[in-house]
Amino acid sequence: MKNLIWVCAALCVLSACSKQEEATAPVETPVAIDEAVAEADETATQVAEAATQEVEVVEESAADVEPSDEAIKLAVAETPAAAREWKYKEGEHYVRMVPTQPTVGGADKIEVAEFFMYSCSHCYDLEPYINEWAKNKDPGVRFVRIPASWNALVKLHAQLYYTEEVLARNGILKDPEGFRETVFQEYHQRGNRMTSEAAIQKLFARFDVSEEDFQSTWGSFEVNQKLRVAADLARRYSITSVPAIVVNGKYRTSASETGTYPRLIETINELTVREGLR
Repeated sequence: MKNLIWVCAALCVLSACSKQEEATAPVETPVAIDEAVAEADETATQVAEAATQEVEVVEESAADVEPSDEAIKLAVAETPAAAREWKYKEGEHYVRMVPTQPTVGGADKIEVAEFFMYSCSHCYDLEPYINEWAKNKDPGVRFVRIPASWNALVKLHAQLYYTEEVLARNGILKDPEGFRETVFQEYHQRGNRMTSEAAIQKLFARFDVSEEDFQSTWGSFEVNQKLRVAADLARRYSITSVPAIVVNGKYRTSASETGTYPRLIETINELTVREGLR
């Protein structure tokens, strides 16, 4: 009979530890099986009760049980992207590209690419908004500009841009922001269409870039490679107008879809957040 009581006590212990969700339920004292158990000697009964009480103490201290009438609080991860409410909607304010396309840089950051032309008045209007955004963007976001190259003049200006980019990176062009603003001003305010290599070289000379540095960069393999990548990405992203914004090779948007430049900036920010939550 004593053996029967010990078996019942052992079964109670195993049942309480088998499922975490049952840890909040108080351990019940084994109920007498029949009259013989009820009439067992007092010493055996006291031993069984002591074993049961010990189980209760161990279980509560290990599980740190809250009172049974309080809800269990679970650790909740950050709300996933699919469960959040977004202001801007796919198909209305932006297009999702399937499959996701390559980017200029690596996967270490979320890439925001602006497709533009120096000859585009809308790109010129977007400049102060995108420049301000770029200054205050999240450190985990990389901003790149990709010039369009749809015709001979636009391709010439794309070569201008990548020559500017390489010279600035090499420390030869000291004021790339001022140079960029000057190019826009020349085209849209002064009527200088920059239709030849010679006209473009004069512009660089105003920023203390020697003819030798200009020539060695203008026709370099690096600039030509950048032009090929730009043309390939424009095709992959189905860029048919500028300015256009592509976020991480996945989302394409523009001011014509969002309505205004400030709303375009908001859309960019929201899409980068979406990418950060994936």
